[in-house]
Amino acid sequence: MSDLNKIIQKRYDRVSGIYNLMDRMIKSEWRKDLLSSLSGNVLEVGVGTGANLPFYSNDVQVTGIDFSRGMLEKARTRLHQLHAESHIRLMEMDAQDLNFPDHSFDFIVSTCVFCSVPDPVRGFHELGRVCKPDGKILMLEHMRSENRIAGSIMDILNPLAVKLWGANINRRTLDNIQLAGLRIEENDLLFGTVLRKLAVRPVK
Repeated sequence: MSDLNKIIQKRYDRVSGIYNLMDRMIKSEWRKDLLSSLSGNVLEVGVGTGANLPFYSNDVQVTGIDFSRGMLEKARTRLHQLHAESHIRLMEMDAQDLNFPDHSFDFIVSTCVFCSVPDPVRGFHELGRVCKPDGKILMLEHMRSENRIAGSIMDILNPLAVKLWGANINRRTLDNIQLAGLRIEENDLLFGTVLRKLAVRPVK
């Protein structure tokens, strides 16, 4: 694990106890909409404290990964409360180095994850690798505003955001997805141009 990975991991371990408060920026209806039509074998990257876990159907097999042990401890507590261990498993793993074979998953989910992946292009490339050719990657992601003034302010504030909890608020996520060789099929604005629902596919 790189030094940068270790730094971000420690920051997320530190804030894991209060992360549920920050996670409320994502509305429950957005989570339901994202997860309601999933089927088959699902990977959730950056499962965090498990905010998405209540919204998965019992009919899907879910693997949730995170590289923060503090986050995973909170997620395991939530999983136990949901009595969902039969169809959801949690693993410690880095999104930049997924320990799964190629074409393993029908769907891949991430919610506000790629703001903190040290090398987002590498991370997106890994998602494309483990996604089935006819599979889909579904995301709720925040990113740099396309408004010139707002984007500049986010650039100024970004070092503070990274120092506090490891998340970049000015990532150019759409560019990073395309640099990883993935194709954006859906791009729905949820909060200006900052928070979006995305559907992405591997390029066959």
